[in-house]
Amino acid sequence: MERWWQLLLGLWTVAPIWSGDELLNVCMKAKRHKQEPGPEDQLYEECIPWKDNACCTASTSWEAHLDVSLLYNFSLVHCGLMMPDCQKHFIQAVCFYECSPNLGPWIQQVGDPRGQGERILDVPLCREDCEQWWADCHTSYTCKSNWHGSWDWSRGKSRCPARAPCHPFPHYFPTPADLCEKIWSNSFKASPERRNSGRCLQKWFEPAQGNPNVAVARLFASPAPSWGLSCTLMAFSLSLSFLS
Repeated sequence: MERWWQLLLGLWTVAPIWSGDELLNVCMKAKRHKQEPGPEDQLYEECIPWKDNACCTASTSWEAHLDVSLLYNFSLVHCGLMMPDCQKHFIQAVCFYECSPNLGPWIQQVGDPRGQGERILDVPLCREDCEQWWADCHTSYTCKSNWHGSWDWSRGKSRCPARAPCHPFPHYFPTPADLCEKIWSNSFKASPERRNSGRCLQKWFEPAQGNPNVAVARLFASPAPSWGLSCTLMAFSLSLSFLS
């Protein structure tokens, strides 16, 4: 009987992580991501925070900093000059997407003929990240609220489609949440939580302070055991109590 109780205790212990550990320290199955995260000591500027454990290469990190990114042939300056502080946020967001190994709980399968088998959905960005991004882009211009598609690619890079006028960012993104959530088809979600709350991800962080997103990913990857499993284990434990 003692062995049965030991088995039950083991089941209760491992149940919460059955669906969690495989979501930690992983890279997306996407066009430029590495198969597994690892050190990259030559990452470029805004991608440096991930140098100790990255899903991107040094080459990818450099390409992320170009006005017309070689990663996507996408032009950040599709409406003319983008203010440097605004552009910096987009470069950080690209580094976050390409380099972070802490996005596992938000990775979704997609059917994409371009070879991108996975994407992220509803990654909870900290409140300050969305607010500062929106504030720093206030005086920059764009012509669309969703940058994922419907661009004019006739000249090989992204250009505004016909009848899509350029306006300051607040025209297309009235609030910080609009910017974070609409810009790339809900890849990000504007979290009400603040930095250091342990419940939201930072799209950039000071390398010397360590990666705060590791603990957040672990929290979101470790749900409580499912109701069905909990009921099964409870019934099993009650039956053992009657037999003992």
